[in-house]
Amino acid sequence: MSKFLLSVHVLAAILAVGPVAVAASMFPAAVRRVAAGGDLTTVTVLHRICRVYAYVAIAVPVFGFGVAGTMHVMGDPWLIVSIGLTAVAAAVLAFVVLPSQRRQLAAPAPGTVSRLGMTTGVFNLLWAAVTVLMIVRPGSSTGA
Repeated sequence: MSKFLLSVHVLAAILAVGPVAVAASMFPAAVRRVAAGGDLTTVTVLHRICRVYAYVAIAVPVFGFGVAGTMHVMGDPWLIVSIGLTAVAAAVLAFVVLPSQRRQLAAPAPGTVSRLGMTTGVFNLLWAAVTVLMIVRPGSSTGA
């Protein structure tokens, strides 16, 4: 059962978090193109990808808890740190990135988009840290 849960957990991370990371990273440059006379369609699609896949990405921690339960690692420090970083990444996405994107859709302002780019970078770095912790698992008895 743990192999199935782990497979779904990893696939959910790749197929849900990956598109959010890429679309959110592309968003600031797309806003700058809109300000230069470009079409708003790309910005709208990128925001929709971020919004929809953010909901799909809820599967990542759900199946992650299932995997952790079957592996009996719920109290391991590497997992607790990963859970915390995942919660911070989710909060950054939900309370900073998506609202900033919505504001840019309402009134594209390329001068304010660099803060959004920075926040998106923080979101991506948080996920990179979680990924490293999931692979390296410092202190784990099953460590890599």
